[in-house]
Amino acid sequence: MKDYLAVGKVVNTHGIKGELKVYPMTSDLSRFDYLLFVHAEWEGELKEFRVLSARPHKNMILIKLKGIDTMNDAEKFKGKELWVERKHARKLEEDEYFICDLIGLKVYENDEYIGSVTEVIQTGSNDVYIIKDPDKSTEILLPALKSVVKNVDIENNRMDVVVPEELEDEV
Repeated sequence: MKDYLAVGKVVNTHGIKGELKVYPMTSDLSRFDYLLFVHAEWEGELKEFRVLSARPHKNMILIKLKGIDTMNDAEKFKGKELWVERKHARKLEEDEYFICDLIGLKVYENDEYIGSVTEVIQTGSNDVYIIKDPDKSTEILLPALKSVVKNVDIENNRMDVVVPEELEDEV
């Protein structure tokens, strides 16, 4: 498992006092209300920054970091992800997973390998897992529903699924 989880990506600066305009990469926007520290690449290494403020702005979050006081300072963050230590991540509910933990899982149907999770699409109603089998060069889009995803075992890098009949031709 990764030690850090991405919570947002800096898309631009905001104002002249060094605020960052951040695209949230979490389904729990309230997590920014109590965010104390983030990590970001700074001069070639991962550095910890104290969060002075975070507030919603349209569909983005505006974040002010300690020591980033000018637009020029903030410019250096454009295109970079903001990370939190996993130990500071919010607690997950049962059958809830961090996307980074799902990527790479080997997917099986009736103990037959059908591919690996390569991407997760967040659609709003339910996530969709993109499963690719490099040997067959096939791609399956599986809805993340309890009727489809029967078991997720992060520690053993395995997901067991039942492919819906309408998608069986894809396997």
